[in-house]
Amino acid sequence: MKRSDIIPMPPFFDRYINLVEDIDIFDAFEKYSPDKIYSEIGKLTDLQDKIYAPDKWTVKDILQHVIDNERIMAYRALRFSRNDKTELSGYEEAELAANTVASKRSVTDLMEEFNLLRQSTILLYKNMSDEMIICFGTANNTSISPLALGFVIIGHPVHHMNIIQERYFPLLA
Repeated sequence: MKRSDIIPMPPFFDRYINLVEDIDIFDAFEKYSPDKIYSEIGKLTDLQDKIYAPDKWTVKDILQHVIDNERIMAYRALRFSRNDKTELSGYEEAELAANTVASKRSVTDLMEEFNLLRQSTILLYKNMSDEMIICFGTANNTSISPLALGFVIIGHPVHHMNIIQERYFPLLA
């Protein structure tokens, strides 16, 4: 199924979904793999502990956030694909970020975890039928399907890489 099969487009989450081409979800998982999105690992390593303004996250914090978000979105997709109609709450990203050990990890270590997590996410999606991937559930007061959540999973890291390129890469100059 493709991005254009997401009907209706969920508010808020569309900012991530629309960063992904209108291609099959499995093609998108491949095209937007963690290693391809964050291919400039050398620059990320050089920037790992830098911030562009007070109270902003480091690149390592951003990578940890992207990993945490993928886990949460995949959990939601699992629940909704199994027709669980329990309304799921949102999460407080700043609270999660404040309670990690990202500062003690390397960019390489975070990327290894991200790649392994993505493999697990892909396996989750490979084991959903067409009916399961379009079931709806409610998360963060928004009706959303596993298909839409899959494209959130793919687009969210792209969003953060765009921020890194725009705000962090200039710190290398």
